[in-house]
Amino acid sequence: MLVPILLFVLGLVLLIKGGDWFVDGATGIAHRFHVPELIIGATVVSIGTTLPEVMVSATSALGGHGEIAYGNAIGSIICNTSLIAAITIAIKPAPVDTKALKMPVIFFFLSAAIYCVVAYFTGYFYRWVGILLLAVFAVYMFLTVRQGFKKPAHSEETAQEAPTGSMVKDIILLVVGAALIAVGADLLVDNGTIIAEALGVPESVIALTFVALGTSLPELVTAITSLVKGHGALSLGNIIGANIFNLVLVSGVSVTLAPFEVPQSSVLFGRNASLVLDIPVMLAVMALLTIPALARKKLSRWQGIVLLMIYAAFCVVQFTM
Repeated sequence: MLVPILLFVLGLVLLIKGGDWFVDGATGIAHRFHVPELIIGATVVSIGTTLPEVMVSATSALGGHGEIAYGNAIGSIICNTSLIAAITIAIKPAPVDTKALKMPVIFFFLSAAIYCVVAYFTGYFYRWVGILLLAVFAVYMFLTVRQGFKKPAHSEETAQEAPTGSMVKDIILLVVGAALIAVGADLLVDNGTIIAEALGVPESVIALTFVALGTSLPELVTAITSLVKGHGALSLGNIIGANIFNLVLVSGVSVTLAPFEVPQSSVLFGRNASLVLDIPVMLAVMALLTIPALARKKLSRWQGIVLLMIYAAFCVVQFTM
């Protein structure tokens, strides 16, 4: 047990340093090209911090463990929203750029609608579903990047924060940071799962909670680092972008490589617990995060507190079913 614990700690250290470098590189590039931080957070940073989910889910699907790929994607969205976003909002609520936020929110719920239709009406994720989700990912990336360069941020604040270092340094920080995040998350998930199994935690619960939390740690580290460095917009953009990528990129890659049925590890109210609990909670927490923010143009501390309460209740139910 000592070796897994040491490797777990090493993974955490790599995540923290990787998150620090990744945020520095991403914000440097954003300021250099006068691109809004929310756009960079919703694309480049989100891809980097979603790499652990892609690797874990793809490997799980290819290994015949569709329940882990499925649970990891949904569990990561719930974790990103009701734990990671909630912590940052509860600590430091911030104003929201509604123009930049509208498109990611629309794409998330569009992707979620596709996901729900397949889950509730077919019960099976066919290969064409994976290809469709990857197509949505490609369209989202194209439109987001085009929007970012079409409406550059020419504010005095952005001009004052223009970086003095080289572009090469920013790119190196971005790439090395992403690599450290990926390796750190892998160490955390592998060894954390070993520790959890040694303590007798069921595999279905591990997928939706422990693995989801482990692969979401890059988002947590990036969010906290962004908050400390005063880049709240980058943090929010990263979380919403990561949630979209969990649906269209992580699920898309997994389903395209190895189609699988909607897992049924437990029953709630006589139905598949995933359809009664997991997906509805995923939709509810995202609605609670985004709809008030778009309506009021700012995040409120009460949102963070309520989201944290929902996450705590969700984990309790998972461990008691």
